[in-house]
Amino acid sequence: MSPAIRIEGVTKRFGSVQALDGVDLEVAQGEFFGLLGPNGAGKTTLISALAGLVRPDAGRLAVMGHDTLADYRAARRQLGVVPQELVFDPFFTVRETLRIQSGYFGIRDNAAWIEEIIENLDLGAKADTNMRQLSGGMKRRVLVAQALVHRPPVIVLDEPTAGVDVELRQGLWAFIRRLNRDGHTIVLTTHYLEEAESLCGRIAMLKQGRIVALDTTANLLRRFSGHTLRLRLAPGVVLPDSLRSRLAGEPDEEHEHVFALESCEGIEPVLACLREAGCRIEDIEVGKPDLEEVFVRVMNRP
Repeated sequence: MSPAIRIEGVTKRFGSVQALDGVDLEVAQGEFFGLLGPNGAGKTTLISALAGLVRPDAGRLAVMGHDTLADYRAARRQLGVVPQELVFDPFFTVRETLRIQSGYFGIRDNAAWIEEIIENLDLGAKADTNMRQLSGGMKRRVLVAQALVHRPPVIVLDEPTAGVDVELRQGLWAFIRRLNRDGHTIVLTTHYLEEAESLCGRIAMLKQGRIVALDTTANLLRRFSGHTLRLRLAPGVVLPDSLRSRLAGEPDEEHEHVFALESCEGIEPVLACLREAGCRIEDIEVGKPDLEEVFVRVMNRP
């Protein structure tokens, strides 16, 4: 079975800016994949190349086995893209916009699926409203609907929840998870790292046009992050010398101490040492591995 997305040695330069610098990547069919990176890392350029909007200087891209240049129409039919920018036609209602979008792909009698999308994205109350009268969050919902209207097997979401309220965000992810369970491949770019951590099984991190980390989310968390144990001792209580070497930093003025641990198994030895020394604990907090910490560490590597 061919991968949903195959990217081989892709480079792209805009003047003096090297937007993509030899990107190699495969995304399997049915994956929920995260593509992360700071602003200017090349994420949107890579997505634009997949959609045929940017022609790479070198390399090859394919969607469901269809080359994005040699077999553009077939490749584009396999792909649904939710762009980061709010791009819309101001002359039509929401329902008309989705019908026209269906027509671009030669699809007729698509009314039932359009109504299902409208319902799942909570657009029913605005279905007959002109696009220019919608709020920014509502317009973003329509962009998601447009990307899904031709039932593409591969869906790319470029910052889909930017500026979107919490209720829509939850509803959107419930719908996207359902599509993924039904076999759709999902590629997500987002600055909300907690979304990527909870949704994506595998993650690639881009920096200056290069992939600098690529692994399962669980492996990235294990390699670059860990558990933390945060303790606040009672006033006047001194931390035993045997534990000072395990501190993640200097204690603050409220007698808080933070320990970096490789796993949860490291918590009990710290607590046992405190009990033996007669130290009284006023507060305790266990922190889980965090994708934000992973991201910062990977981006700060030379």
